[in-house]
Amino acid sequence: MKTAVMQPYFFPYIGYWQLIDSVDQFIVFDDVNYIKGGWINRNRISSSKLDYFKLPLLGVSQNKKINEIKVNLDELFTKADSRILHETYRKAPFCSEIEPLTDSLLYIRNDNLAEYLTEQIKRICSLLGISTKILVSSQIPKDNSLKGEDKIIEICRLLGTDEYINLIGGTDLYHKDVFESNKISLKFLKSDLKPYRQFEDDFVPALSILDVLMFTGIDGAKEQLKEFTLLEP
Repeated sequence: MKTAVMQPYFFPYIGYWQLIDSVDQFIVFDDVNYIKGGWINRNRISSSKLDYFKLPLLGVSQNKKINEIKVNLDELFTKADSRILHETYRKAPFCSEIEPLTDSLLYIRNDNLAEYLTEQIKRICSLLGISTKILVSSQIPKDNSLKGEDKIIEICRLLGTDEYINLIGGTDLYHKDVFESNKISLKFLKSDLKPYRQFEDDFVPALSILDVLMFTGIDGAKEQLKEFTLLEP
């Protein structure tokens, strides 16, 4: 059983979806602390200006868990966010295909940040044809006093995992010998981030999945799901 565990992010880059697609079960890590300035409620769009597209929140604090923070639905439902996307991508080749879908991905009527993002993840998975089982960390009866690597291994153990896959950025966090001592193999996913045309600008990798969809379409995004390498530590 292949497993991945990641915090929920707002319209994350293609590597996040490659990770989900490469495992049997993906655990939304919702019961860890919110990180300001990260990718939980924002991402980059547009290859020309690299604007940050943000999810408005209430009661933000790094002392709160992700599932304890609220989405500001009053600001979200002003439709301002749709206008930002339209102005950014109205000349993108697949705008007419993707723009009608963005409202269902953005205007989710749930003010719990973790639940909002989990639903968004599920909807984008459906759009990309990803059938991986999505679970939520807070619903797994585990020892919540554990931290870091130990908490991940606990989740893996409870779910019958024999192979754990993490994005390449986690190479300093997880150790092969620790996982192997728990009879779990450890691998890291490195996305190839192959260039695609972004207006007339130089290619900027790792933008939001929305950028991939607007410039390559759904079929193009599906093709990119396989553009990665699995590395052993």
